[in-house]
Amino acid sequence: MKKEGEIRIPSGCAIAAVISKTGNLMSGEKIVKAMEPMHDRSNGLGGGFAAYGIYPDYRDFYAFHMFFDCRDTRKQCEAFLKEHFEVVKGEIIPTRKIPEITDEPIIWRYFVIPLKSVLANLQLDEKEFVVRTVVKINTEIKGAYVFSSGKNMGTFKAVGFPEDVGRFYKLDEYEGYSWTAHGRYPTNTPGWWGGAHPFTMLDYSVVHNGEISSYDANRRFIEMFGYKCNLQTDTEVITYILDYLLRRQGLTLSEAASVIAAPFWSTIDSKVDNEEKEKLKYLRTVFPSLLITGPFSIVLGFDGGLMALNDRLKLRSMVVGEKDDKIFIASEEAAIRIMEPKAKNIWSPAGGEPMIIKVKEGSY
Repeated sequence: MKKEGEIRIPSGCAIAAVISKTGNLMSGEKIVKAMEPMHDRSNGLGGGFAAYGIYPDYRDFYAFHMFFDCRDTRKQCEAFLKEHFEVVKGEIIPTRKIPEITDEPIIWRYFVIPLKSVLANLQLDEKEFVVRTVVKINTEIKGAYVFSSGKNMGTFKAVGFPEDVGRFYKLDEYEGYSWTAHGRYPTNTPGWWGGAHPFTMLDYSVVHNGEISSYDANRRFIEMFGYKCNLQTDTEVITYILDYLLRRQGLTLSEAASVIAAPFWSTIDSKVDNEEKEKLKYLRTVFPSLLITGPFSIVLGFDGGLMALNDRLKLRSMVVGEKDDKIFIASEEAAIRIMEPKAKNIWSPAGGEPMIIKVKEGSY
């Protein structure tokens, strides 16, 4: 048996992302290859990708990507969906058989829009209804999991190394204006298909390198608002926190970052700008249970952009580079060099300071 110190765990997990600020579409091939030099950051128990702009023909419909344990579960879930949504298309997500990916579940996608009659009866807006539906399926329909639910975007994940997951899902055949990627090295949660990153809710997707020591406090708070953490990994809660802060509370991206990676009180007190100081005090006072503690670097994908964020002490690595209209983010510079060998202005964001990139309005 190997002893502690004889096994290399290189700050666990790998993340990468790329976005075109002018909305130019990119094949998924490069970000899949970008995960290869970070192979040792994963252990084969989870890999995945999120892509934005990949479903232009169905841009007005929610794309539900789903895992099913058997055909009967799929039929049960389809019947449930047809009671609440207009289902304009349902199909198997194309994959290629490779020896590195095994024990795959049934993997389908549905393009749906909530029925107006259902929304009127429940007096809910469209997005809130979709969130409640995703939570209900993942909690109550045994063997069925919605692992992606946004418009004109999709998540693709599995048990395996990320470069193999990318080949399995044929991501070289998709084109998007933004991509994120993750290679998993779980240390205290199981490796299973639903537990791979990214985690999503609506258009939000999160990839995460680190460990959340505040998970129980974060989970208890967010579950008071109808979310359920049932995918057996701590990262899931980050996605729900951001959906709650951005969509339901109406915070800006910078304000949400100041909640989950809140400045120390001493840092707030040192602010010269009184308006900024009062805002930071307010956010820390109103949302104390949503402060995420522990080492982390995350990339949040959303409709039209990305946000990269480290914990306040910057305990996990993250580097950024750029070339022309593209911004690259990764755990290691080597991954950026794979995506763009001539990338320049390589730098590391400061701890707790969000880096927000938005695509030019109207360009995608």
